[in-house]
Amino acid sequence: MAPYPTYPPHQDHALGTHPGGAVPHPRWWERKGVRVTALATLLALSGVVIAALVREQTGTEGFLVGLGLAVVPVPLLISAFRWLDRVQPGPWRNTVFAFAWGACAAALIAIVANSFATRWIETATADPTSADTLGATVIAPIVEESAKAAAVLLVFLFRRRDFSSVVDGIVIAGVTATGFAFTENILYLGNAFGTDQLAGTGPGLSSVTAATFFVRIVMSPFAHPLFTVLTGIGFGIAAVTAADRGRVRRILLPLAGLLAAMGMHAFWNGSSSLGEYGFFAVYAAFMVPVFGLVTWLAVFVRQRELRTVRQELPAYVAAGWVAPPEPFALGSLKARRLAREFAAHYGGRQAAQSVAEYESYATSLALLRHRGRRGRAGADFVVRERELLKELWERRGYARAALAYGSQIAAPMWLPPAYAGPPPPQGPAYTYNPYKY
Repeated sequence: MAPYPTYPPHQDHALGTHPGGAVPHPRWWERKGVRVTALATLLALSGVVIAALVREQTGTEGFLVGLGLAVVPVPLLISAFRWLDRVQPGPWRNTVFAFAWGACAAALIAIVANSFATRWIETATADPTSADTLGATVIAPIVEESAKAAAVLLVFLFRRRDFSSVVDGIVIAGVTATGFAFTENILYLGNAFGTDQLAGTGPGLSSVTAATFFVRIVMSPFAHPLFTVLTGIGFGIAAVTAADRGRVRRILLPLAGLLAAMGMHAFWNGSSSLGEYGFFAVYAAFMVPVFGLVTWLAVFVRQRELRTVRQELPAYVAAGWVAPPEPFALGSLKARRLAREFAAHYGGRQAAQSVAEYESYATSLALLRHRGRRGRAGADFVVRERELLKELWERRGYARAALAYGSQIAAPMWLPPAYAGPPPPQGPAYTYNPYKY
């Protein structure tokens, strides 16, 4: 691989078009607008149906109470996953899709399939207790984790450029499971409220609603996200290493993650049958340590991405695409934040947005080059690299001054005291016209 990016001096076709000049026209069902509309319609219909089913089981009042209580952990969980994704933040449309899929489509699949399977087992065995146990420990984990994994699979297949690391898998899986848990919590809390009404229990700490809220919202809001994150880790490892072993690894790694998610989900659901304190024993001895391990893994991978940015971007400094302080600044979360604040102070919201986009594109460029050096980049490596360089070039105005400021404040000893900003334009990159080819 060349020490810095070089491109053919002459090309007869525009970037991204067919060499012969002809632009293939997709069939109507392959058009992006048609697919997006179909997906949005599917999710909206699923949402209407699942809301009707939950309201039917809980009653209108129970549904509203459950909705109000179930929404409490959602902003915290979404913010936590977006915080993990700060180095190379994925687009919000993926976050919205993942949450909507979990809350609507996956929840609908789960409630229908679980009810059908439990009734079938009860009819076959004539033992309601056995049917409930099998439904909770066998059927529910398989159905629910498969339904949630479908969202991760869809992003992995159709938004491949947004799915390039283990952190991406963790975030998409976690947000999907957050949506699923949101709908499930409405059902559980609404039913608990109905039980309290039938028993004449007031809204005190001794009510079933309060106990359900404590267990599901206070103690274990991370349970469903933790299960599905294992599936996301499998997909994330496949995204990073699949090129080494080809299609077999691309299939086996996500499948292994899904099986781990099902197993952990089954163990958690079965904890209630381990005695009076079985739930608390499993929570303290298993769930909390696994949660800590997964959190450590996510932070470790994020720090490794920052280190990759610092190691790969100097090649673009040598070529003149990136200013000297930027590899350090883009490899430091503190310097990034300071750069965005600097841009917002002097250029307003639009400038801050431009700097944030510059940081994201530069991170994608560094990770792309890292995969290319290790032989893991796709066939579109050169095209993708040029696209990212073009995006950086268009946003360099605010970004270079802001990142120079961020690097000086975050590590003032890193630069000489007289350094006052990016160097004067020099080299072929500064005369390159991104629209030329």
